[in-house]
Amino acid sequence: MITSFFNKSKPINFVIVFFVTLLAFLIARIELKNEVVTAQFFLKQTALFLIAIVSILLLNFIVSKNSLTKKNNYEILLFSLFLLTITQTTKNSDILLANFFVLLGLRRIVSIRSQRDVKKKLFDAAFWVAVASLFYFWSILFFILIVLSLVLYSDNNIRHWIVPFLGLITVFVISVGASIVLYDSFFGLFKTSFQISYDFSSYNSAKYLIAITMLISFGIWSSIFYLQNIKKKKKAFRASYKTVILAAVLAFFIVLIVPEKKGSEFLFLFAPLAIIITNYIEIIQEKWFKEIFVSMLIIVPFLLLLL
Repeated sequence: MITSFFNKSKPINFVIVFFVTLLAFLIARIELKNEVVTAQFFLKQTALFLIAIVSILLLNFIVSKNSLTKKNNYEILLFSLFLLTITQTTKNSDILLANFFVLLGLRRIVSIRSQRDVKKKLFDAAFWVAVASLFYFWSILFFILIVLSLVLYSDNNIRHWIVPFLGLITVFVISVGASIVLYDSFFGLFKTSFQISYDFSSYNSAKYLIAITMLISFGIWSSIFYLQNIKKKKKAFRASYKTVILAAVLAFFIVLIVPEKKGSEFLFLFAPLAIIITNYIEIIQEKWFKEIFVSMLIIVPFLLLLL
């Protein structure tokens, strides 16, 4: 019953996703006990909520435009449920913005499959990833995804390999110029931090352990079938599907190395993971197992609210 409800794209699905995302935001804000609720605070939180909603809509656009899943709304449902699973992902404004720009970059990378305006798409992808890195430095790792996409498409055009670096340089030059005007400094806008940490003690709580275990176990299990199923896709779409799995790997790597592990870093993992798990849900033949699988993804986030 649950699977049939989200099996087709319907307006009611977007309404449900909206309220699940809103709940995730409200739960996270309840934990901000020391914050004084002012008009400025309310406007900032509203803006962050809108960024999250637009990110979800952007994910839906990427998926539907590039046929990364069938015509259903599982991916946006999963994204909102992931936000509810780790509500800390809604707290960090820099990561919310960085993730939004990474999704803009991912949109351009995946669309390279059409082989139209390739140079423009590569420039745009690098530009948006570079902008994302201004808000959260380690999101620059998604630049690797652009290079890997050229490998996947076996692109031997030397100009295509140069264009992404021009996108990076463009953002750098604009940022330096803006820094000089605003801060009278060359690097005032840059939030560069090369620090790496493998201290996972901040995740040492029942809520985090259950949430991370669910994400990783469901993600790995779905990825196995996702990779096997790529061979069955049309040749023109295979590189796009591989790009998604590579994005998930890079996002997981960011989670591993970031110096401050507060939970918000998992946000980069949500979009590719939602696409991967959606693809697995679509190929499950046993209806009873499909219902249980989806039900667990829905129930666990709400149970975690009780911890």
